[in-house]
Amino acid sequence: MELGGGLPFHLFLEQLEYRVSSGWHWGIDMIKRFPGNRTGRCGAVVYNGLVYAVATDTSSSNGIEMQTRKALAELDSQLAEAGSGKSGLLQATVYLRNMDDKAAMDAVWCDWIGSQENWPQRACVGTDLAGNDLIEIVVTAAVLD
Repeated sequence: MELGGGLPFHLFLEQLEYRVSSGWHWGIDMIKRFPGNRTGRCGAVVYNGLVYAVATDTSSSNGIEMQTRKALAELDSQLAEAGSGKSGLLQATVYLRNMDDKAAMDAVWCDWIGSQENWPQRACVGTDLAGNDLIEIVVTAAVLD
């Protein structure tokens, strides 16, 4: 019997037995967490070659343009710390308190994201956000390092 990749089942079992006997813990030790700026949450998590990150403007600046710039700067920092960057972005979800701010946010986003090679799949959702936050950005990126 063979597995989907053509590996005979008995060899798969031998590899699995070796990994378990060597202290392999089903990927748990492969999760890397980067502390966030808010209690109880990570700013970024790396697992299996992917970075999962979230960013807001922690100073709650006035105006969507400034909050977007600060959230994107925070995102740059988190992605760099996790071994990725704009060119590794795969997916982004932008949460806005007010969908009337989308055009202004888009202008800042497009200036930040740069060339088409960096463009991720992106969605924008209107929702309630905590405190004075006008924007929250959640991304998935490939590890580049």
